[in-house]
Amino acid sequence: MQTYIAILRGINVSGQKLIKMDKLREALASLGFSNLATYIQSGNVVFQAANEDNLTLAQKIHNRIEKIFGFDVPVLVRSLDEWQQVVDNFPFEGIEEMNRLLVTFLEEKPAYIPKEEIDTLKASKDEVVYGEQEVYLYVPDGYGNSKLDNNTLERKLKVRATTRNWKTTLTLLEMVNELK
Repeated sequence: MQTYIAILRGINVSGQKLIKMDKLREALASLGFSNLATYIQSGNVVFQAANEDNLTLAQKIHNRIEKIFGFDVPVLVRSLDEWQQVVDNFPFEGIEEMNRLLVTFLEEKPAYIPKEEIDTLKASKDEVVYGEQEVYLYVPDGYGNSKLDNNTLERKLKVRATTRNWKTTLTLLEMVNELK
């Protein structure tokens, strides 16, 4: 069995695409996943499953959510090792404002990163660092005040994405390490 993290985009936000976490765990258990745990209501799931490709797992989860709940929800999956690598590569050491530090997880590696174009959108204090399949953000004035939101990064990078704050990213790593 392999340990994974699935992150869903756009559920339980502003009363839209409402899914209770116990029902989500039940839906994923019906796929044969085990040791399911969720973190907060925004669609963060840790689980164990047979070793499969991330995109295959994401599609299975997407299809199950669509069938049971009737929602088209983008799903991204990372293995424990991949999630650990995201944490290990974190470029903003020493910054303590956890709610100002974010990771935008990308479904796949972008074919092209228009860095200069994205740089024109960021506030003067914003910092952006590109990883393989993630974008690290430091937004000192708050994510809500940044133009580097999830939709913008998806449009510019031409890949599906979902963003998590640094605290959530670290908490999910702790949760999967407990499954080992």
